[in-house]
Amino acid sequence: MKKPTAKIREEIARLQEKLKEAETRDAERIGRIAIRAGLGEIEIEEADLLSAFEEVAGRFREGTKPAQGRKPATTSPNGAGEAAVQYPEA
Repeated sequence: MKKPTAKIREEIARLQEKLKEAETRDAERIGRIAIRAGLGEIEIEEADLLSAFEEVAGRFREGTKPAQGRKPATTSPNGAGEAAVQYPEA
């Protein structure tokens, strides 16, 4: 049984809205991480930043191994010695 065209359009519109919401969540998450890493405080061309993000994404894509010998950052970008990971208070 075929779906009527109107139903297909409604489904497409609903899925587009879900995609928009998912992209917004992703953008907010990445933005928060970028700010914590100090990217909000430096001036950098958008093309250069995009290139750097693409490089990082390539490192973490499925089937690639992370760089050996690298440790996650344990201090804030300003070197104040605060832990980069913050846990919610219990």
